[in-house]
Amino acid sequence: MKPAFSVVFLTTLSGAAQGLLIALVGVEAALRLGLLSASAAPSQMFFIVGAAIAVVLGGLGLLASFFHLGHPERAWRAIAMWRTSWLSRECLCLPAFLACAAAYGVAHGFGSPWSLAIGVLGVIACGALFVCTAMIYACLRFLQEWATPLTMVNFVLLGCASGFTLATACAAWLAPTLTAALAACACTLTLAGCASRVASLRRNARLRPKSTVQSATGIKGPNVVQKSRGFTAGAFNLREFFHGQTPGALQRIKWTFLVGAFALPIVLMVLGAGASSVGVSIALLCAACVTQYSGLVAERWFFFAEARHPQNIYYARAS
Repeated sequence: MKPAFSVVFLTTLSGAAQGLLIALVGVEAALRLGLLSASAAPSQMFFIVGAAIAVVLGGLGLLASFFHLGHPERAWRAIAMWRTSWLSRECLCLPAFLACAAAYGVAHGFGSPWSLAIGVLGVIACGALFVCTAMIYACLRFLQEWATPLTMVNFVLLGCASGFTLATACAAWLAPTLTAALAACACTLTLAGCASRVASLRRNARLRPKSTVQSATGIKGPNVVQKSRGFTAGAFNLREFFHGQTPGALQRIKWTFLVGAFALPIVLMVLGAGASSVGVSIALLCAACVTQYSGLVAERWFFFAEARHPQNIYYARAS
């Protein structure tokens, strides 16, 4: 498939925003349940700034999605098929998540006792949004690379990992007593995301196409070989379903995201959590956020590019 950067940014930005809100609510829940000592309680500003960042990231993701529309002025019609379409459900869940994140920040700004309840609603909205986004791709049975439970697992783990990394950087700035605990959570989620992504890569490498040249063309001969696509110029199918990269380029992108999204952020977070200087800690953890997000952009691009659409068998690989 040909990756659309609008969708790449939508899924990675909103995923990080969801993970960040989950981290914030998790911290507040741990405080309310006594799992964290009162001395480790962060200021309200930690929750306010974190919620604001989540809203900004989610809003940027929503804005990016408009660039994928041929007629953005008709975007409201995307919700019309919510009974049957995961895309329509995503279009409903994303604004609901943004509203909950904004309300969560406002509740902490006014010191409301209902902040945790609002946060729990936000976490439920995060879960629904993760499911809807992942199922847009996992429900497509004719794309074998996506039609697996690992698709949803990866979306959830990678979004939570990037969100907790952001929360760790915020803690280094506004709540230093929480930095080590959040860094441990972020590293654990990053390792889990790496394991699930490697598992999906290994699975997809073993896949064999269900369709063949014979089934695509309807010609049953055993030695059918397509010599030409039959085009003298470009066509919609070639533009939308071919990413145009060589196998060597795909290999480089794969190793780039494995290192950038998983290995380097863990190293930077360990160093940042253990730094004696607050300034150095913030700098290292911010570098971890930037590095991980850049790696996740490459990962999501690869996710789309590795899907082999059956129509490509008929039209043959683009030269």
